[in-house]
Amino acid sequence: MPFQDPREIGYGHVIERYVTRKDSDRPRYMDLASTRVLRPGWPHAEHHARQVIEDAAAITDAELNALLGYEWRSRLTAAWLIGVARRTSFRERIGDLLLESEVCYAGTAYCFALARFGTPADAEIISAYLERYLPRTDLYYNQPSALGALLRLDAHLGTHHVTRFIEPDGLWDQWVQVRVRPEDRSPYAPAEQRRWTDLKCDFADGWTLG
Repeated sequence: MPFQDPREIGYGHVIERYVTRKDSDRPRYMDLASTRVLRPGWPHAEHHARQVIEDAAAITDAELNALLGYEWRSRLTAAWLIGVARRTSFRERIGDLLLESEVCYAGTAYCFALARFGTPADAEIISAYLERYLPRTDLYYNQPSALGALLRLDAHLGTHHVTRFIEPDGLWDQWVQVRVRPEDRSPYAPAEQRRWTDLKCDFADGWTLG
């Protein structure tokens, strides 16, 4: 899918309005890509949450499409806004972008959005991603985020899509053994990946319900 600068299609404002947020202490995409928004006591949490909620509600579908057609910062931000607002009309687009994995970093946000949607269709998309990319032990893309999202979805849906991936010596173990040094493997335990997904989704629930 070719990239298109929003300025070329009449949406030049969307980068500064939603992605960089020059009125903040640092660009929004950096906060969304990091974990500091999930840390208890972060002094800017309330202000950040309020802005995210407002923008998730205000951004138009056309503006979201403009962001999803551009580079990773724009896609990451758009996927977070889509997930916070649970705009399920973007499920197919988010799923296609996740499966294509054209850019770095944005995939974690796609997984967040699908986990927030919380339906069997979302579990199927993430299962398809893991089927495609877990056997690719030469690649480190968004396999951990996808596993965490699928674990959350299975728990909420009462399904067992993830079982075949995390069986002993299965695809997840094989991927971790190749991609992660032995001393660094603790954070890659499936339960830890589920915990991070839960933190993101539960934090977003707090935003939208607060």
